[in-house]
Amino acid sequence: MSEKITVGLGTRAYDIHVGSGLLADVGALVKNAGGKAAVPVVTDANVGGLYLERLTNGLAGAGMKARPIVMPPGEGSKSFAGLESVCGQLLDAGIDRQGLVIAFGGGVIGDLTGFAAGVLKRGVNFVQIPTTLLAQVDSSVGGKTAINAAQGKNLVGLFHQPKLVIADTALLSSLPKREMLAGYAEVVKYGALGDAAFFGWLEKNGAAAIAGDQEKLIHAVAHSCRMKADIVARDERETGERALLNLGHTFGHALEAQTGFSQRLIHGEGVAIGMALAFRLSALLGICPQGDAERLEAHLRSVGLPAAIADIPGSIGNADSLIAHMAHDKKVKDGKLTFILARGIGKTFVTTDVPLEAVKTVLAA
Repeated sequence: MSEKITVGLGTRAYDIHVGSGLLADVGALVKNAGGKAAVPVVTDANVGGLYLERLTNGLAGAGMKARPIVMPPGEGSKSFAGLESVCGQLLDAGIDRQGLVIAFGGGVIGDLTGFAAGVLKRGVNFVQIPTTLLAQVDSSVGGKTAINAAQGKNLVGLFHQPKLVIADTALLSSLPKREMLAGYAEVVKYGALGDAAFFGWLEKNGAAAIAGDQEKLIHAVAHSCRMKADIVARDERETGERALLNLGHTFGHALEAQTGFSQRLIHGEGVAIGMALAFRLSALLGICPQGDAERLEAHLRSVGLPAAIADIPGSIGNADSLIAHMAHDKKVKDGKLTFILARGIGKTFVTTDVPLEAVKTVLAA
């Protein structure tokens, strides 16, 4: 069972393949996307140890030789030093402007490789093969690539669309439960921001998808990708509607920053709490029914995700310090904080017109 979704960007359109066991077909898919005899594969030591041989064999079946570039795992690789390392190794491998690079890993590898491909020789093609749920439903689709700076996450980057995305759900079987849940928060986001029926489906089937039911997992990933693909096709550069994909992220990024981007709070957990806060803020402002805010929080908690600041281990600090982090967010416009608020589940909108006192009230609750 597999599904194919097309990101409709005219001459730069590309397909997303979602299914279990797709690495077996990776050679033919990559070759059709422009893979040459030698294909650089950027991965990290964890993913490489688990799956690089399987990917290498899949490419060899179509007459292509993998040239692995193995980075240290973790957010530290998504840096200027990591970018220099990847670019240098790609140049040493003889990549040319007609070449193609494979990003084989989670969001860190996808972002780093996509950025390197975007700037190297003024742009070379790349393929995303995401290996985490978070990357399969979010960061691998849409062409956002970036590295981190001392001032914050994802502040140095560019839009560079992949030629192909291959989301093999079988690779998720090795994910730790916490990472699987973190990715699931982004799946919930799609229902919460624009599809109440999908949110209802998740309430019934989400736990089974997280537990590894392949049919339900493929549906959850494919539906999330389809929603993102449609939004990206309409608003590639985030001048309007695409900003809805940041539901929960203004709060979530501030919480991540406040916890030092550490294992105390990983990205998907921050998004889960951020979504709950966004719905709570919407209810406080009288925009969203209180019952919808409670329904979202109940579903997050039912699968084991955090839904409140109090769920984060250790002290978080006061509301003012969190708001200070929000002021450095990429979504700040003319000095005003941007929030994604909700009129209900599946009904969100972008606004900069939010009373600061209401934000403080929600953060202090």
